[in-house]
Amino acid sequence: MSDYRPPFEITNEMLSYVASISEKIGRITATVNLESKPHLRKNNRIKSIHSSLKIEANSLTLGQVRDVINGKLVLGEKKEIQEVKNAYAAYEKLSEIDPYRINDLKTFHGIMTRYVVDESGAFRRGEEGVFNGDQCIFMAPPARFVPQLMDELFEWMRKAKTTVHPLILSSVFHYEFVIVHPFADGNGRMARLWHTALLAKWKSVFEYIPIESQIEKFQEEYYSAIAKCHVDGASTVFIEFMLAQIDHILEEISGQIGEDSEQLTEYLKRLLEVMEYDVPYTANAIMDKLGLKSKESFRKHYLHPALELNLIRMTIPDKPNSRNQRYIKI
Repeated sequence: MSDYRPPFEITNEMLSYVASISEKIGRITATVNLESKPHLRKNNRIKSIHSSLKIEANSLTLGQVRDVINGKLVLGEKKEIQEVKNAYAAYEKLSEIDPYRINDLKTFHGIMTRYVVDESGAFRRGEEGVFNGDQCIFMAPPARFVPQLMDELFEWMRKAKTTVHPLILSSVFHYEFVIVHPFADGNGRMARLWHTALLAKWKSVFEYIPIESQIEKFQEEYYSAIAKCHVDGASTVFIEFMLAQIDHILEEISGQIGEDSEQLTEYLKRLLEVMEYDVPYTANAIMDKLGLKSKESFRKHYLHPALELNLIRMTIPDKPNSRNQRYIKI
């Protein structure tokens, strides 16, 4: 049995974030039943996939990613479209992952990289580096050491899961995984998927929290934290960075929930539930989704209040009565 322990320190800043995140998760769980909000769950999942792939230089837009997932024809590189299909297949099975089993890691790498990577579902046989664009942050350990390093990391997780808070443990794994870089390709996508899987085992609501979109917003800081930890020889800075991002995305979601509970009428809640983010709808299309016949009632109870509260926007704001007008959920 190995006595390996990834080097990191638990700081007061981490403990503060853990308390803050736990409080926000409790509030969100008590306020929102995600099981009854399939649109919200799917929109957040699409955000996660788009952001995680964008970090890896996939050029498809959020709308194109949504279209691929919805089975629509998308003009784009075959490899990039396949990456979206693979990522969606992996995230759809997220609840089935045992994040403490190394065989599950290989299985899901196979799903995530199917048809796009030669060494799909198997540890790399060649040498690799960690890159931010064209910039090499550091070279990963030699391929011959990968199986042992991954065995040690998973063994540590299994031992530590009862003593190290999941928020900290998942961040440690994320960093150590990136450092080992066990696969020939898809390491970033797998690190973020596994981070989410570890958190979802703690609180299932994390399955639908788009942490990846927060990382994408601060991509430079993400790679800078990894680089600094590599120099420091410990993951402390990266853990603090990840906890800060998780806290930020939960604050954003909590704020939206607060607005919903304080300002939104039942009409507006219904409107937001039937509209997907970034999809342009005609007024008639929205009425159909709501099952409405009266345009006057739609404008009075749904459309005008939603525009006033900045919940939706017009695609042609200078011509509100244009026949080509569409409405997009913000």
